[in-house]
Amino acid sequence: MKYLFNWLVKQKEANNMKQFYQFIVKEFYHIFRDRKTLFILLGMPMVQIIIFGFALTNEVKNARIAIVNQSSDKISTKLIQQIDASRYFELYAETKDPKSIEGLFKKGSVKIALVIPPDFETSLANQNKGSLQIIADASDPNVATTLTNYLSVIVQNFREDLYPNQAIPYTIYVDTRMMYNPQLKGAYNFVPGVMAMVLLLVCTMMTALTVVREKELGNMEILLVSPINPIKIILAKAVPYLLLSIINITTILLLSYYVLEVPINGSLILLYAESILFILVSLGLGLLISAATDSQQSAMFISLIVMFLPTVMFSGFIFPIENMPLPLQVVSNIIPAKWFFIIVKSVMIKGGGILLVWKETLVLIVMMTLFFGLAIKKFKIRLA
Repeated sequence: MKYLFNWLVKQKEANNMKQFYQFIVKEFYHIFRDRKTLFILLGMPMVQIIIFGFALTNEVKNARIAIVNQSSDKISTKLIQQIDASRYFELYAETKDPKSIEGLFKKGSVKIALVIPPDFETSLANQNKGSLQIIADASDPNVATTLTNYLSVIVQNFREDLYPNQAIPYTIYVDTRMMYNPQLKGAYNFVPGVMAMVLLLVCTMMTALTVVREKELGNMEILLVSPINPIKIILAKAVPYLLLSIINITTILLLSYYVLEVPINGSLILLYAESILFILVSLGLGLLISAATDSQQSAMFISLIVMFLPTVMFSGFIFPIENMPLPLQVVSNIIPAKWFFIIVKSVMIKGGGILLVWKETLVLIVMMTLFFGLAIKKFKIRLA
């Protein structure tokens, strides 16, 4: 009797998996039958990566700065005070160890650093010249160029302030170094942004229409009487878009590497894993919108208006979050694209590992769990 019971259980599980597989196949048929939708899914990423990679530019006004003060004399102290007083910079860290700078850049804690050598004041007094080094995070070339120019101007003004209305008796040479992107290519910033925007919008918008389409076509009654439970229905609708989004990731990375010449400095496996996590977040959000609306028009409106504008405004892709008022900086924390944008730049451009992006990864995991949980719960309520 026990063996018979186990056999029946296995047969039931096999039937459930077969139904789940057939449901996934049905979703693929829906996608491939609609050529316009298929073009949006696979064509939009290629078009946007080329347009954004070659055409779009941005700039920034403020940034956190780290200063390596190896001199600790009166002149270097005055220079640091002048930089800190500038509205363009916020002094994040002051240290004597040059090796600590790379760690701050990899973590994204600072965007620019100034190195003051040990003999700075002595060189000015004895040789009438001194040298400084500016190190900038050029993974965003426009930000790096702008901040480098600002800092160079501050140094020049500092020389003039020390000797007002007099001939300046010494020269300060500034050596500039651009980290991660020495050629200042705009694509280094826009590729991560396009990945975040395309995956979020496409996955959210496409999945937001799935359950609503069943309602408008009158197929919901069939789902109501089918033996498959709501969790499997939700997952079955998400799987096709997950697979197609992985194709999108591959397309974007290939175009970025071979066309835009953006390197992949970090682990490709980690980059794919983080991208799949972000796709799941986007799918969960789309399914939540789909389960909570009654028409494709409403689902489309919520997906485009509610998600597109916040993604563009608050992800850090177009507009630096540091420039925004504090309330808007707080709001940006609920935008999934912000965290994925940080992850891609850290892994792909800066060559960082999981230890540098574990906080952002944890945030996305929490978002994914929340969105799928609410989508399943909302779907059950609507079936009751």
